[in-house]
Amino acid sequence: MIKKVDHIGIAVRSLEEALPFYTEILGLEVQAIEEVESERVKVAFIKIGETKLELLEPTGPDSSIALHIEKRGEGIHHVALGVDSIDERIKEMQEKGIQMLQDKAKSGAGGALVAFMHPKSTGRVLYEFCEKRDKGE
Repeated sequence: MIKKVDHIGIAVRSLEEALPFYTEILGLEVQAIEEVESERVKVAFIKIGETKLELLEPTGPDSSIALHIEKRGEGIHHVALGVDSIDERIKEMQEKGIQMLQDKAKSGAGGALVAFMHPKSTGRVLYEFCEKRDKGE
């Protein structure tokens, strides 16, 4: 069902201000930066072994990341679990009484299909199912 922790999403006010910690202090390398217009977020991917850090910068005051930062501050936003057959995982969670934020997978950063479980159903942790379209990831 779950293959691995795909990435950890970290909400930041500014990629420009946050990235030097990861690149200069920790010595990590940014793989890519992209904007996901539908989510009003700019994303930087940093690979660490089998897992990635996904830094999330809001591109508008009404994005979910901006609202998260306003309410909780910068920091861990979500944990993404790599899966196959994301639609089957969504259905399975719903059958087990887990509230999903999406009934169907949607396009996310890095070309993945994603769906989030509601934190009220998961011990207050925002979990994301993440299915890579490119199985090599």
